Amino acid sequence: MPIEALKLLLHGIDTVQCAYYLTPPATKHFDFAKLAIVKEQLRMDKSREPRAVVLGGTEFFLHPYGSASGYPFVLTNEDFKIECGEFNSPSFFVTFPSQALWRRSAPVLHDQFLKWARTIGCDVEQPESLSRVDWCFDYSLTARDFDQDSFVSKSDKDSQHREHGEVQTFTLGKGDIVLRVYDKVAEIKQQSAKVWFHRLWGQDEHVWRIEWQVRKPLLKAFWIRTFADLQEHQGRLLQYLAEYHDTLRIPTEDSNRSRWTLHPLWADLQQRIGELHTIETKTVEGKELVLDERLMRLTISVYGYLKRMAAVSCVKRKQSMMSEEEAFTVLGDRLRQLFEPLSWKADVQKRMKAIELGEW
Repeated sequence: MPIEALKLLLHGIDTVQCAYYLTPPATKHFDFAKLAIVKEQLRMDKSREPRAVVLGGTEFFLHPYGSASGYPFVLTNEDFKIECGEFNSPSFFVTFPSQALWRRSAPVLHDQFLKWARTIGCDVEQPESLSRVDWCFDYSLTARDFDQDSFVSKSDKDSQHREHGEVQTFTLGKGDIVLRVYDKVAEIKQQSAKVWFHRLWGQDEHVWRIEWQVRKPLLKAFWIRTFADLQEHQGRLLQYLAEYHDTLRIPTEDSNRSRWTLHPLWADLQQRIGELHTIETKTVEGKELVLDERLMRLTISVYGYLKRMAAVSCVKRKQSMMSEEEAFTVLGDRLRQLFEPLSWKADVQKRMKAIELGEW
């Protein structure tokens, strides 16, 4: 692959998980007993939907379930997923989601969480402890000229995912270090719907992501325990990952894979990691872009159903064709028969609240 055929579009941190060791909150700001009552009400109602609550002046969704790691309460909004419990240690476990990290950055979100913690009466007992960090590098690649055999890795486990016969994801490793190299455009279309990446990239096609998911044991080995450590030592960790643990090479007849020539993509990646502090960091407010995309998808769906309604009505009335104005009238008449003012207001407000608290 010629070097001009690839271009780094974006780099950054896509997920962070962190444990916080805080003193118990003040009951007047954060009452575990009241949260337990609300959660039990949701359970008794057999509701799978969360309920909005205000804690320390910040609004969250309280979910009707605990976490797999043993925390009884799960709170979410567009900036945080907070797992907590009165008797858990560490007292708070926080996941900073992708959409928040690309909007504000990890250090800003960390400070924001601690500021909120102080408003509910918590003090820091000991420094935070990072449990997981995902780093990503997004490249414009007009053509992929490598496959699973091109990777040389210290990991014993690898796999690949295909869609319509085309490889979309290469995965190497399991547990503390996982490398994924995948078609990010396809992933957005099929799973995440994170269309705001298109604006960050400046394009909406031919983008492959190199992403490492790193957990606590390796973070600690590189002296990364706190957010301050992350800023200071992430370059050394990424150099280890891209130069020693995982590489992409051009296969040859040589039985010693480590002597294969480094692929131009990986050579550029290693250079970029060496210059990490000089690469521009991009941020984006993605909500409007996602909502526009969702409106378009809803419009396309409604348009499809309108055609089907016109066809059914034509067969029923023995008409040869129906104009779009007639179809709009049929749809409007039937919607008015279903319309209930009270449930309309409540249901729309419920959906608005879900969007405001991060479900977009």
